[in-house]
Amino acid sequence: MTEFTPLCTLGVEVADPFDFGVTPAGHRRVINIMGGSFGGPRMSGAVLSGGADWQIIRPDGVAVLDARYTLRTDAGDFIQVTSQGLRHGPADVMARLASGEAVDPGLYYFRTVLRFETGSKSLDWLNRIIAVASGVRTRNRVELEAFELC
Repeated sequence: MTEFTPLCTLGVEVADPFDFGVTPAGHRRVINIMGGSFGGPRMSGAVLSGGADWQIIRPDGVAVLDARYTLRTDAGDFIQVTSQGLRHGPADVMARLASGEAVDPGLYYFRTVLRFETGSKSLDWLNRIIAVASGVRTRNRVELEAFELC
């Protein structure tokens, strides 16, 4: 039977999007990751600057998320995160989000799958799990509540 075990909460500070317009791949946006923090029962630390979310906005308005960034634990270990998901909702709600307005997260769908890579012996278990998260987007912040899929 599948269980969901709380993994961590991530607060990720993000820059304003670079809007590339419609490219051959779709409507491309890139959102740089500026920093942040994370914490949970088995690990905590900082979200490092330097990652980004390379998004495609589909013709149906769904944002296809493809984020990659680095965590540094309080113990100094590095964790590479790959986060792929979807964000969508009614057009008026998504327009309010895009303008930076605070929107009730119950009005839109924001889910992602997280995979991890680390060389840390104490965190090696991360290399063998998949996590799922629900998200909240504000003007310059993404909050994820992540759960290990057991």
